[in-house]
Amino acid sequence: MEEFKVQGHASSWLPEGYDWQLVWRDEFDGTELDRSKWDYRLCMMGRRNNAWTEDGVTLDGNSNAVFRRYEKDGKVYSSQLQTGANFTDAPAEESKGVFRWQIGRLTEPKYLKQYGYFECRCKLQKKNGWWSAFWLQSPIIGSSLDPAKSGIETDIMESFEPSKVERVSNHYNGYNSCIKTERFGDVLENVDLNEYHTFGILWTEEGYVRYIDGVENGRSSAPISHTPQFVSIGTEVMGYRETDDACEIAKADPDDEFIVDYVRVFDYKKSKK
Repeated sequence: MEEFKVQGHASSWLPEGYDWQLVWRDEFDGTELDRSKWDYRLCMMGRRNNAWTEDGVTLDGNSNAVFRRYEKDGKVYSSQLQTGANFTDAPAEESKGVFRWQIGRLTEPKYLKQYGYFECRCKLQKKNGWWSAFWLQSPIIGSSLDPAKSGIETDIMESFEPSKVERVSNHYNGYNSCIKTERFGDVLENVDLNEYHTFGILWTEEGYVRYIDGVENGRSSAPISHTPQFVSIGTEVMGYRETDDACEIAKADPDDEFIVDYVRVFDYKKSKK
């Protein structure tokens, strides 16, 4: 791996064999979230998720975005951030006649990228009952059965329980009964929750390679998305996908944090090979 220095912040360690250029980043400096870079994700598959809010992320003044799980009025909430949106997420509008447009109002993405190295540095959550994730998704995933054209959801980092990080999941061809999944890399156990860890994915025309703390951790050469995708990072309280309430573990002890130092996107200008 090659060190890529970022003044005033932790360095990135990037795969060798490329000339890298930092093309998008959020170091979470200051005290206010940069809304020119991020939207809050509030809906999924045509439904407003009441557990996702716009007040679960704060900047601590030390270049960290702090994602909180918290209780309010008997409900437990957290937040997700994204630089774009899937075309099926927003609820459909009411019909004004016989025919009904099946998707909600489309929005302009804040940032899309095709190929590159996508990386976050974070401290994982410490309590059960919610999960954290860093992933890429296509705005048009599921619009066809060709993932090269309609894109893939690449789950770079998912932690469904403290100290454990799952394999990479590449989901494609839509969701529910249409979904197909390719998994690669290792499950990590006993991840130190008091330390920062970096999670990155190298996405090229040839496939995907995951890196954890600068070490390769799995690769896949099929299927491959060849369409621009957006970046997402955030959390979700367990229980709300099955019912309209949080799981008992989350309700019993709601306060917890997932801390993100940075999210960076690099482009490779040319191969050194």
